Amino acid sequence: MLDDRTTAAHPPTWPTAYPEGYAVVDVETTGLAREDRIVSAAVYRLDARGDVQDHWYTTVNPQRDPGPVWIHGLTSAMLADAPLFAEIAEEFAARLDGRVLVAHNAVFDWSMIAREYARAQRTPPVRQRLCTIALSKELGLPLPNHKLESLAAHFGVVQQRAHHALDDARVLAEAFRPSLRAAASGGVRLPLLECRPLTEWVGGSTPTIGRQTSHRAGGSSGYGASWRPSRKRPPCPHPNPGRYEPGGALKQGMRVAFSGDTSVERELLEDRAVEAGLHIATSLSRLTSLLVTNDPDSGTSKTAKAKQFGTPVIDEAAFGQLLRDVEPADGAASG
Repeated sequence: MLDDRTTAAHPPTWPTAYPEGYAVVDVETTGLAREDRIVSAAVYRLDARGDVQDHWYTTVNPQRDPGPVWIHGLTSAMLADAPLFAEIAEEFAARLDGRVLVAHNAVFDWSMIAREYARAQRTPPVRQRLCTIALSKELGLPLPNHKLESLAAHFGVVQQRAHHALDDARVLAEAFRPSLRAAASGGVRLPLLECRPLTEWVGGSTPTIGRQTSHRAGGSSGYGASWRPSRKRPPCPHPNPGRYEPGGALKQGMRVAFSGDTSVERELLEDRAVEAGLHIATSLSRLTSLLVTNDPDSGTSKTAKAKQFGTPVIDEAAFGQLLRDVEPADGAASG
């Protein structure tokens, strides 16, 4: 585990391959599914060594019910006069331009942002993202879990308004700076991943996101087609450690298959699994470590084969819990 006690000052040397700037982002949303919308967004821009340059915040009219008000605190009345995403897309893009997007569980924030830009028929100017959960694992930080509050507490950062996009982004920026410097001091390769914009349309020139048709007065509600992202992933770098043991932990390299509908978008679940070091299996075989399904009695080919092969089966909620603490592959640093 790297010693982060000396990271308040700049490391004596800095890796030349590190990015030149970062955009620490937090978005609050109406939910987690494909049709959900952003209700607020915040960006802290940092320089190459993690120092804050400026920050920005906006609420966004989601053109639908705001969802879990008890979490983000934004009611329909509060958002009625907020700008639409298309109206803040250019300014948001300026904050991201040329920087690495940094977020806590970055695949979620990126997915929400990418879908909003797809609705606006624009491409966000960011090509890489960095997840602070993945970075904390690379550094071997002794965290009890991977919640933002635990990362903040480790670095002595005080949260003032949890689930407020601006304060969450501030907390993350303050925790990311010492993390970045610890990585630089230890020569750690940053866990950067590609941000792929949603550019492949099916059935027409305009994207459809979900089935939402409500709209703000004077705004547009019509989306004429469906979209699909390009899903070509690199191979999993870890060997398959075998089957998941019920009641135990997931381990990097395990082959995970999905079957049936999920409450969280399938691609999002798969991306989370990939970022945790798991292998996504498109079919089920005797080598599959685990099947994730909310309907084990559905009779699909995967559930049938799981019964035939004795493959362990868990539901989406249990899988989400297990993703929080995936064990490293054999021979990898455990922290």
